[in-house]
Amino acid sequence: MVGKLEQLLEWLKPVMAMAMFEIAIGGVNILYKLATKDGMIVKIMIAYRMLFAAVSMVPLALIGEWNSRPKLTKRIFFLGFFLSIFGGSLSQNLYGESLALTSATFVAAMTNLIPAMTFVMAIILRMESLSIKTNVGKAKVLGTILSIAGAMVLTFYKGREIKLWSTNINLLHQDHHDMSEQSSRNQALGGFLGVASAVSMAVWMILQAKLSMEYPPYSATALMSLCASIQSVVYALCTERHWSAWKLGWNVRLLTVVYGGVVASGMMVALMAWVARRRGALFIASFHPLLLIIVALAGSLMLDEKLHLGSLLGAVFIIVGLYVVLWGKSKELKTVAVED
Repeated sequence: MVGKLEQLLEWLKPVMAMAMFEIAIGGVNILYKLATKDGMIVKIMIAYRMLFAAVSMVPLALIGEWNSRPKLTKRIFFLGFFLSIFGGSLSQNLYGESLALTSATFVAAMTNLIPAMTFVMAIILRMESLSIKTNVGKAKVLGTILSIAGAMVLTFYKGREIKLWSTNINLLHQDHHDMSEQSSRNQALGGFLGVASAVSMAVWMILQAKLSMEYPPYSATALMSLCASIQSVVYALCTERHWSAWKLGWNVRLLTVVYGGVVASGMMVALMAWVARRRGALFIASFHPLLLIIVALAGSLMLDEKLHLGSLLGAVFIIVGLYVVLWGKSKELKTVAVED
């Protein structure tokens, strides 16, 4: 009995860790929305987030991997530099701008495109074959088509409002008529930026697989965070030179960048690396839809975001596409394992 209980707890640890991870990332989405509503410029927000991420990850890498870290070669540095662009400065700026133009729920749904976009990029870069005649190839193609179709529905079709519940809480303090007008003007651009962010993250995942074979996880994350912080700060300084916009007070702006940097890009990255070592990348990807559920609930309860039929249909298409792609990938990995 005791042995079975220990096995259950051991099995639950990665599940609970991924639930914590998705809740933490969901918090970033809500805080991003509140900070941009408060007037914080996205470029500056990302610059600060990357700075706090570097400050939290560099000491962790120095202490935790002091004896296991290999020499930093030019190859590893350039891999880390490009990782920081696609997984840090570029993707986060695209993600933040998309969130500012649309809603927290919309952008959370778009993150489920990443596995499908990774498959597309791997095909374009000739790192993976299409194999359309096999069940695995058909599954990955079908899943990709479903995900892209879902993104298009989410972006271009609104539909009628679905009323689940009503609360008097609206932290954005924004009029619904203004929100409707702004949504109709910015939905297409926000959708494009959301897809671009997913493509950027897909490139990051491909490069990350290469770096993870040569450099330990905390040191790789610290290197990426350090490079991303420099890139983000330079980009923000070149476009936003009013020093008043850089001021941080004891308000939601400070909370957003500290939480995003230390918790989301620091502690949660370390937690995800632990889960990846125990259960693999597919296990992590299978939890992506949980973020959508968390953000949809939080957005509805705290930001008074309205759920529409188009959002629901698009999210369903994307999530079904995600799991079809993951099923194909899992079958492919099992086939490779048997052949080896």
